[in-house]
Amino acid sequence: MSGKHLIESPTKADGAALWRIARDSQKLDLNTPYAYLLWCRDFAESSVVAKVDGEAVGFVIAYRRPSEPAAALVWQVAVDASQRGKGLAGQLLDALFTRLSADGVRYLETTITPDNEASIRLFSSFAKRWNAALESRRLFESADFPDGGGGHEPEDLYRIGPLLRN
Repeated sequence: MSGKHLIESPTKADGAALWRIARDSQKLDLNTPYAYLLWCRDFAESSVVAKVDGEAVGFVIAYRRPSEPAAALVWQVAVDASQRGKGLAGQLLDALFTRLSADGVRYLETTITPDNEASIRLFSSFAKRWNAALESRRLFESADFPDGGGGHEPEDLYRIGPLLRN
């Protein structure tokens, strides 16, 4: 894989690759393969996938809550091990916001566990590149999870914006 990154909307055909990239990260909460197929079908307009030579190598899955159409919540960001360290995750976030801003999105949100320094850096860097405020607050405590916390760390909500299109 040596070609240039092509960033586009995912299709149903990308679902298996997105699941594989998330699984291989060994860091993300892994959803079922079925969920990735549905994300690629139902949230393609609010998500992006990076491909090299036709093969998916990274993605951002996001969605817009009907109760707040000016915000998009980033569910997952993942980059294949072969592409890490090249700034691809930041490029994917930039491409996603550029697309969504044309449809009125002014805020990006995500949840991050307190110890996930890489994700905190990624979203902090995004906010800085776009000259936008970044706020965080606790969204879910460990005990909020259905298994009583079962080892799941708390999740903090990061909200970036208002964002203005460059």
